[in-house]
Amino acid sequence: MRQFWDQLTNNQKLTVTAGLVFVGAALFVQFAVVPYLDARQNVRRAIIASEKVLRDLAVLGAEYGVLRQRSEEIRQLIERRPPGFALLSYLEKRASDAGVKGSIRSMNLLPTVSSGAYEETTVEMKLDKLTMKQLTDFLYQVELPEEMIRVRRISVVKMKESPEYLSASVQVFTYQALSPRSR
Repeated sequence: MRQFWDQLTNNQKLTVTAGLVFVGAALFVQFAVVPYLDARQNVRRAIIASEKVLRDLAVLGAEYGVLRQRSEEIRQLIERRPPGFALLSYLEKRASDAGVKGSIRSMNLLPTVSSGAYEETTVEMKLDKLTMKQLTDFLYQVELPEEMIRVRRISVVKMKESPEYLSASVQVFTYQALSPRSR
């Protein structure tokens, strides 16, 4: 190799040296600089993605806290009810208070839906020969958000036989602690 180098002219030595420096620089860029820049870009992307996930988790954490607090409030409301609370008897009492007990055509307990330690109880009531005032008084007395008793669905039509009266179908639901037989 030494003999080959000594035979080269200064111009050729300069060209070979420049070529070796260029190849060395190209290899350094290809195998050191480019992977470093790619890794740096990947780290930046990973940081941005992680920050987004962290923001999303913070939002979900806040929502979870609100839902947990609301769940605790619901649990306390349900536990404050008198023992033996039944939605059917509650609705009968409210119908009596509103003066529409004689208008009840039927009351059906719909299948319950269990969720954790609670079950959703739904009653469908069909009422006939109601005036608008009687219906609004009844609905006002039935729905108690602070007691977790709500109207889910209502359907009102004029009666064909007596157009001055209404016929209504009302679905009322609440949550109750699971009964021992359901657990």
